Amino acid sequence: MLEVYRTVMTDELALPVIAGEKTKGERFPGAVDTYTCETMMSDRKALQAGTSHFLGQNFAKAFDIKFQNKDGDLEYAWTTSWGVSTRLIGAIIMTHSDDDGLVLPPRVAPVQDEAVVIGADEDELQNRILPRAEEAAAQLGGVLGRQRVSVDRQFHLRPADRFFFHLQRGVPLRVELGAKDLERESARVVRRDTGERMDIPLDRLAEKIPELLGQIQSDLLNKARAFRESNTYKASSWEEFRRMQAESLGFVEVYFDGSVEDEKRIKEETGASPRCVVAGDGSTGACIATGKQTERKVIFAKAY
Repeated sequence: MLEVYRTVMTDELALPVIAGEKTKGERFPGAVDTYTCETMMSDRKALQAGTSHFLGQNFAKAFDIKFQNKDGDLEYAWTTSWGVSTRLIGAIIMTHSDDDGLVLPPRVAPVQDEAVVIGADEDELQNRILPRAEEAAAQLGGVLGRQRVSVDRQFHLRPADRFFFHLQRGVPLRVELGAKDLERESARVVRRDTGERMDIPLDRLAEKIPELLGQIQSDLLNKARAFRESNTYKASSWEEFRRMQAESLGFVEVYFDGSVEDEKRIKEETGASPRCVVAGDGSTGACIATGKQTERKVIFAKAY
């Protein structure tokens, strides 16, 4: 299930996550093992994006859950527990958004493309520009899905206010169409994530828009991953670790094989908690809590 989480978070939500096992002190109460996907928010704090728990027979014994095994005998069930929550909505907001509002990955944006028609002349707007915009939207809807494409009809608002309305909502692409655009048989397309503007021929929108949406999806993931990597550090001693946490640098990878009590002490003194045990490479180092040699590497961070 953890791999399902990782795939959805990475491929659909553009959230780069580190998947691995929780330390003993961070396990779900009563679980034998807890596995997690950890991701970094734009303020460099960690968010536990989703967990999967192996409960062994602990809960089955507590609630008398049994099954008949192949020998016909009743046996306590071996159970798991998993499920992500609305925290993923928070993760999308805190990872991708900016001071102007939402920035939504195209694959989960309710509306991927918003056409905003512009015109000072009411007759031209209603009878020439709007029908052409609806025609282009229908063609795009055939490619993206009708519900993912919309034509803005808030004509009581100024164009700038209409632009900002969709910008705040995080619509990945805004397509502007006015009289001059129509004369050139093109539309002005604006990316929400970068603000980049480009003119695309009307007869190529159905070809180019899906390509742009795919590029935005990829760029958001790569940007978030680069941010995490640039804010991930390694500490080889307790003093170095404490300094990094005092400066709120982000993720700090250390050798750690301490006890639950050590985890509590570290959190009390630095505010950081163990987020995830990461895959080792066979090397060893001194545990920052005990000084003993260990292969176990753990990421610590301040977290939500």
